[in-house]
Amino acid sequence: MTDDLTELTAVQLLDGYRKGEFSPVEATRAALERAERIQPELNAFVRITADEALARARLSEERWRLGEPSGLVDGVPVTVKDILLQRGTPTLRGSRTISEQGRWEEDAPSVARLREHGAVFLGRTTTPEFGWKGVTDSPLTGITRNPHDPSRTAGGSSGGAAAAVALGAGPLALGTDGGGSVRIPAAFCGIFGLKPTYGRVPLYPPSAFGTLSHVGPMTRDAADAALLLDVIAAPDSRDWSALGPPPGSFAAGLSGGVRGLRVAYSPSLGGQVAVRPAVAAAVRRAVERLASLGAYVEEADPDFAEPVDAFHTLWFSGAARVVQHLGPHQRELLDPGLREICGLGARLSALDYLAAADVRMELGRRMGHFHESHDLLVTPTLPITAFEAGAEVPKGSAHRRWTGWTPFTYPFNLTQQPAATVPVGADGDGLPVGLQIVAARHRDDLVLRAAHALYEAGVTSAGS
Repeated sequence: MTDDLTELTAVQLLDGYRKGEFSPVEATRAALERAERIQPELNAFVRITADEALARARLSEERWRLGEPSGLVDGVPVTVKDILLQRGTPTLRGSRTISEQGRWEEDAPSVARLREHGAVFLGRTTTPEFGWKGVTDSPLTGITRNPHDPSRTAGGSSGGAAAAVALGAGPLALGTDGGGSVRIPAAFCGIFGLKPTYGRVPLYPPSAFGTLSHVGPMTRDAADAALLLDVIAAPDSRDWSALGPPPGSFAAGLSGGVRGLRVAYSPSLGGQVAVRPAVAAAVRRAVERLASLGAYVEEADPDFAEPVDAFHTLWFSGAARVVQHLGPHQRELLDPGLREICGLGARLSALDYLAAADVRMELGRRMGHFHESHDLLVTPTLPITAFEAGAEVPKGSAHRRWTGWTPFTYPFNLTQQPAATVPVGADGDGLPVGLQIVAARHRDDLVLRAAHALYEAGVTSAGS
């Protein structure tokens, strides 16, 4: 086993604690040192909570010494995106319109479950303002950069979480995903990210973006994500839309493999998406490996037209709701792009919103029908690799908004399906390429199984 504790997964850390090879305090110190080291260049953290982390690690160390760990992730370092409430620390959501003053006495459900299971909170990770876009920069915290090339974006909106996991500042991270915000940065940074079925992880306070918004694990591999999902998928009475308890352990179900699964491979959503050749080639190689592992793979495209207009209606109106209470002076403090889409959203009517909901329901019907004949859908996570930091869209893009380069991610927020990204190679510049795995609603287990099979087969790679 490596001497560098920052290179270990959560599963490996727990095994080491169990065997007495090292302690939660040692692992936490290593993760904190890594966080401090990467922060000046990558800007992954809003704040690093070293004192709290070490205090929790010492309590965990004593529990392990007595042979009485308090939960599934006792002593494992974890980061929390600065969108989710965490007791004792401000949640600023990347915005200069939120004051740090306050008592901050409540945990979000996922944070509460991690606290109950003994996790060690390293710090709060960066987000664009209110998580509104697919890259991570904000007027409050500046630009978060890619660990493979700091001149490139880490993606977003969970960009700080992805950068932290990629470079060993905690093996577990909580992200949120309203249109790809777990999968986009995970793909750009070369880690694993899962957007579970909507409601699988309770969310409170409810997002102004409504049922587009999911909470999900961001980790080194699928096994760690399954472990984290086992913790955070527990019900919470504050979320009326949450699902009931999962039928079993996600970690226990990883070993089923892909033999016999019916996999639809859609390289471009029926020609609707122009995918860079290096991305397409890396994804195709991984798909061929799925076939060699016993999956029944065929090229097949889901039957839907790009739903971007409906997504924009729901997303922009949600953004307008987020800032509705702000006065003129506070609005001047907002990210200009956010201020622009809020203006667009404020002009939408209830009928516009309901029409978008109709598009969403039809998309869900089509995907439900698709999964009657296909267990999994596999696509590129993104058609491109990471572009220049500080921009919402790549230089020379014909699109104004981030949704123009994320056509594989946001449709599955509309349908609420589980979707994960797995690193499967790199382009010619050494930038990671992600493969997306999608399943029918409530089949998070199949997504995790397929991803784990790729990790076990040695297919996964984060690039150089």
